[in-house]
Amino acid sequence: MSRRLLALVVDDEPLARETLRLLLARDPELEVLEAPDGGAALEIVRARRPDLLFLDIQMPGLDGFDVLSQVEPGAVRAVVFVTAFERYALQAFDAHAVDYLLKPFDDARFERALGRAKERAALGDTRSSQEHVRGLLEALQAIPGQSMRRFLVRSGDRQLVVNADEVDWIGAADDYCELHAGGRAHLVRQTMNELEGRLDPARFARIHRSTIVALDRVREMHPHVRGDWDVVLRDGTVVRLSRTYRAAFEARLLESTGRSPL
Repeated sequence: MSRRLLALVVDDEPLARETLRLLLARDPELEVLEAPDGGAALEIVRARRPDLLFLDIQMPGLDGFDVLSQVEPGAVRAVVFVTAFERYALQAFDAHAVDYLLKPFDDARFERALGRAKERAALGDTRSSQEHVRGLLEALQAIPGQSMRRFLVRSGDRQLVVNADEVDWIGAADDYCELHAGGRAHLVRQTMNELEGRLDPARFARIHRSTIVALDRVREMHPHVRGDWDVVLRDGTVVRLSRTYRAAFEARLLESTGRSPL
């Protein structure tokens, strides 16, 4: 008898986990495990290397994207996202994912998702599985009209997810941008103008042709020369505020803090 496929269900909602567990348990070819959060999911993935991963996206702590960013290449053969994202995002998901389940879903929709996941797992093509995960993350970033909440960056042979609220400032690097988050720098394949148009204006502001800062990271400002200012961030980093951007930046800073920056 061939080995049963190992399926891992990850969801912070007990009822959602129970629903998936019962549906999966009907398939005699599957062994089913559960994880109530992203941290527990990572431990199981690293220890057991499940074939199928049914992964919720919106969870406290490590969300579904955080989990994927920390999974070793090839550790999971097929990923099915279980999501409550609005329907305008589904086209992006459908273009790249093995499958997704939009909550709530019926039994027939679940069976289609399971069938696709088992087909992918049977192929044993872990490289293509990683590619569909990478494509999904990139597609989610590019949904029109939606502010970027996370960035997909490369670190060696892995793809990492950097949440927007972790970013301190962004600098231009030729045709790329360099994200500075928690003392680390990451390159993203977007220009400064492209990135500025996708960032949440309530959280980020352009202060120079080559610099964007997170408004809540600004600690103080000091005059420099010829109308320019030095902006000091919470971690001590000093970046230049051009006089061209000063008025707009101060207005945005005032809106975000409720007080004058000077």
